[in-house]
Amino acid sequence: MAAMQQESAIRTSSAARVLIYLLLLMFAFFYLLPLFVMGVNSVKPLSEITGGNMMALPEIWTLEPWRKAWSEAQVGVQATGLKPYFWNSIKMVVPAVFISTMLGALNGYVLTKWRFRGDTILFGLMLFACFIPFQIVLIPMARVLGIFGLAGTTWGLVLVHVVYGIGFTTLYFRNYYAAFPTELVRAAQIDGAGFFQIFWRIMLPSSGPIIVVSVIWQFTNIWNDFLFGASFADFSSQPMTVALNNLVQSSTGVKEYNVHFAGAILAALPTLLVYIVAGRFFVRGLMAGSVKG
Repeated sequence: MAAMQQESAIRTSSAARVLIYLLLLMFAFFYLLPLFVMGVNSVKPLSEITGGNMMALPEIWTLEPWRKAWSEAQVGVQATGLKPYFWNSIKMVVPAVFISTMLGALNGYVLTKWRFRGDTILFGLMLFACFIPFQIVLIPMARVLGIFGLAGTTWGLVLVHVVYGIGFTTLYFRNYYAAFPTELVRAAQIDGAGFFQIFWRIMLPSSGPIIVVSVIWQFTNIWNDFLFGASFADFSSQPMTVALNNLVQSSTGVKEYNVHFAGAILAALPTLLVYIVAGRFFVRGLMAGSVKG
């Protein structure tokens, strides 16, 4: 009797596992279908798109749409492609992610290991900044950039994203450092270590998981941002997302959908690569900072 019950349980478990895999495959199919359509049509001649099935594989494979999207597409009033704007995004994202992550780590360190009167109120105000809509800060930020002489520059966009990202990075590091043994900090103080020595030699080297979380979060948000780039950049400092919009909008007459698809994939590749390389550490880092907070 026990053997029959065990066999029945094994069959039920196997059937449930098969059902779960089928559901996962179905969800994966629907999520990946747009990427498949973009990829397939980005290597087709335009005639196959306008006069054929967008779901079908190309009859003639070509990388010409990719070349046009990267270096020869018409963007705005200047004959250029996405290449210079890709480097604009790199020059904007790298310093913004680095600065906002380091400031968030420093804030989290101060708010957990160097407590002072009003620190909870200060953290609450910084946390409130995470919920402020982008649109509300456009006019004040434009005024600030004008005063500092950073309007229409890449460094102006860096400043905008650093300011807007500090609330998130502070939240991540503060929760992570709250679970860090305070005794280590006290022991380092007894041994004569100062504020920055403790930060550089003890706190920061042990912050790998939460640094990955902060970098992925900030990189994704900054790279995919359109509103700040469209509002505060001029033509020479526009990021990739704004250039991609200009690429699509500047087409006159027949829309070059294959070029548009190729440009969209080029714009999405960096964030996709970041998640492929470091995505498995994202949830692990979030969980590492969820014990106390």
